[in-house]
Amino acid sequence: MNGPEIHIEFAPELGLFVPHARRAEVTPVGTDGSSTLGHVVESLGVPLTEVGALVVDGREVPFSHIPAAGESVRVSAVERPQRVPGAPLRFLLDVHLGTLARRMRLLGVDTAYESTDIGDPALAARSASERRVLLSRDRGLLRRRELWAGGFVYSTQPDDQLRDVLGRFAPELKPWTRCTACNGLLRTATKEQVADQLESGTERSYDVFAQCSECGRAYWKGAHHDRLETVVERALAEFGS
Repeated sequence: MNGPEIHIEFAPELGLFVPHARRAEVTPVGTDGSSTLGHVVESLGVPLTEVGALVVDGREVPFSHIPAAGESVRVSAVERPQRVPGAPLRFLLDVHLGTLARRMRLLGVDTAYESTDIGDPALAARSASERRVLLSRDRGLLRRRELWAGGFVYSTQPDDQLRDVLGRFAPELKPWTRCTACNGLLRTATKEQVADQLESGTERSYDVFAQCSECGRAYWKGAHHDRLETVVERALAEFGS
């Protein structure tokens, strides 16, 4: 770019997104004289979903600020916990985050999930129409303008992903209230109501059941309950209200 040159510094938390040479110090950046500061930051690799305050020469400016020659810019990471308009928080996860989606539903967090790749435009449109925070590891997806809100998932490990999301957005936790398969709300069910889903051993061994109000799936404290209970207990211990 042949326009005004500015000097920009990124918070260490944003180092994942920027070239190595820009991670530890103030560096010069050429602009075109008309693009917004938000556009400049994105062009350097940082999704605006991950940006907190933009501070120019000591004063905070909006993403729409047009940089002028010689300005010094400090790009901060988003604050945690992050304030998102609307309550309760609702989420939308892309096709690559199935395990995270199930764990969030286990904790009672309203979490929509696309098990097939419906494409970035459709995901962004759903985020906007349903006012859901879109979570993804796809930086390009998080740069789409039609997003209502979004967040980059920094880890590839489900345990770390869950801690990251809960720490960043602080959603209300209501464990054991949502279907991990479809996100529907669970209701108490009798053995007779779910008998067609039970094998003979399960029918003899268990008396307490729940059923999804949307897809009808039955739940009980089966062989995997202890593992799921561990996930719930850890989340409540660290992030429960």
